[in-house]
Amino acid sequence: MKILYISLLFLMNCVLSVAQPEIIIPKPHQLKWHEAEMGAVFHYDLHVFDGIRYGQGNNRISPIEDYNIFNPTQLNTDQWISAAKAAGCKFAVLTATHETGFGLWQSDVNPYCLKAVKWRNGKGDIVRDFVNSCRKYGIQPGIYVGIRWNSLLGIHNFKVAGDGEFAANRQAWYKRFCEKMVEELCTRYGDLYMIWFDGGADDPRGDGPDVEPIVNKYQPNCLFYHNIDRADFRWGGSETGTVGYPCWSTFPAPCSHHKRIESQKDQIALLKQGDPEGKYWVPAMADSPLRGANGRHEWFWEPDDENNIYPLTTLMDMYEKSVGRNATLIIGLTPDPDGLLPAGDEQRLKEWGEEINRRFGTPLVETQGRKQRLTLNLNEKQPVNYCIIQEDITKGERIRQYKIEAKVNGKWQTVCSGESVGHKRIAHFESVETTALRLTVTQSVAYPQSAISAPIVTSIKNHERIYSNIHLYSNLQCIYLSEILRANRLHV
Repeated sequence: MKILYISLLFLMNCVLSVAQPEIIIPKPHQLKWHEAEMGAVFHYDLHVFDGIRYGQGNNRISPIEDYNIFNPTQLNTDQWISAAKAAGCKFAVLTATHETGFGLWQSDVNPYCLKAVKWRNGKGDIVRDFVNSCRKYGIQPGIYVGIRWNSLLGIHNFKVAGDGEFAANRQAWYKRFCEKMVEELCTRYGDLYMIWFDGGADDPRGDGPDVEPIVNKYQPNCLFYHNIDRADFRWGGSETGTVGYPCWSTFPAPCSHHKRIESQKDQIALLKQGDPEGKYWVPAMADSPLRGANGRHEWFWEPDDENNIYPLTTLMDMYEKSVGRNATLIIGLTPDPDGLLPAGDEQRLKEWGEEINRRFGTPLVETQGRKQRLTLNLNEKQPVNYCIIQEDITKGERIRQYKIEAKVNGKWQTVCSGESVGHKRIAHFESVETTALRLTVTQSVAYPQSAISAPIVTSIKNHERIYSNIHLYSNLQCIYLSEILRANRLHV
């Protein structure tokens, strides 16, 4: 059945002389995060080649004895990125280092890198191949740097083994080592979309390296994720590819998950939902590997694992509960020992992108206006089961409550309601045959209520008159936002 999208864009400009509460807004580079909606992270490391199932605990403590097992004879990063793009990804991230400490580039700092292997005569640079492929296919490139663990150097949760002066000197050396690696990655590959530190980069005043100034110096427009002082986005509280609802972009701390906030009572709920009164813009990330079915949860390729690719129904549920809840979705992809994304993974990504586009891709009708309540009349009675709402987040998150009504047999009935909207809210409800849809924002912040049906306020006299009646609308405040409402005909 053909899909119907109805897009309504509306603004209400309320230029009032009364005091306004502070509205937290995203930084320019954070807007790129919201606009991307979906990306991929490619996990690749020495243990992909050892022929056994990945074991996180063991890989964190046991070095790979023969690093020349690294031999991706058919490596094709173009194929990786093409597959990610087919799913709808707008950015891609590569694990330049992970838990082994092995570097996928020609490092002058870390001797445990591609210089040390026989593959490509020690001259390979997968980071460069990856970045070049991203740019070839119009995908924004990012780099993941694993420093929390290093099985070769004996780093466990940022700390070196041992104690006393010997350990203290090695700890200081490891911090400088990490900083120099980050400088290499920030200066060799052009503009980057993201620098992602595995498990964070800890506290630069403690065991962690001081990497934020390096990223700021060489990649000023890059997303930084994260240390104790700053996270440009936050982990969404699980690795299910979903977040909670409501999901606010604001947060009570400038960092993501860390001991600074992990003492709070409902930490996981806070990560999943954010805080509408938060003083920092730290939007949510939803992440999951593509291979996670049947009880497995695999960030790295494993043998005999093709049956654990998530089915399309699960992936669409992820999409609706991440992108559709104001989060950005990152899907984990796992190239094999040949250096290729397996055919089954590639096919599933293609199917996923096609279904996202089929269900949510092309609006058939768009309407713009300047009003608080929007009504859209359909050309005929239509079966509808989705609404998509978007807020102009350059002005912050101002919507606090809304409802969607459908006109059925000449009467309005509520089909869904909600709280947070942010960049995108996909509301899924029972199919209803309707001739019109109506969006009403029932609560918002920033400006006093000017009455739902009131025209745009332009004079001081009107300011005073309307403001004097604010108590009559104690739960309603005037909106100052840009919304998009889209309705979908029932999909099959």
